[in-house]
Amino acid sequence: MIRGIGVDIVDIGRVRKLIETEEMRFLEKVFTRTEIAYCNAKHNRYQHFAARFAAKEAVSKALATGWAGDFRWKHVEVTNDASGQPRISVYGRIKEHLGSSHILISLSHADAYVVAMAVIEDPR
Repeated sequence: MIRGIGVDIVDIGRVRKLIETEEMRFLEKVFTRTEIAYCNAKHNRYQHFAARFAAKEAVSKALATGWAGDFRWKHVEVTNDASGQPRISVYGRIKEHLGSSHILISLSHADAYVVAMAVIEDPR
């Protein structure tokens, strides 16, 4: 059973500008160390940071808790499995909120934009 869906689109140039002007402040606020290391190792790091930002936004929309609720940027982590497929790990209150549900994520890149779609699936 689907419990929630969320989608987000992000302008890569906007993320690039944030990183160039506030690099460590922005990165440390939004991304985990694992995400920062992954993106910085990529040729187009801005595109990868933007995709992870969009994924976190999509997850927040799927959770429908709102920013005043339990959502924290670093409580949602985007990683990739061995085949490159993105995966979501959650921590803190978000993990408690999800219970036995899990999150599916899809990311897509274009020249100037990235899009993410999150689906929360309840196994019941």
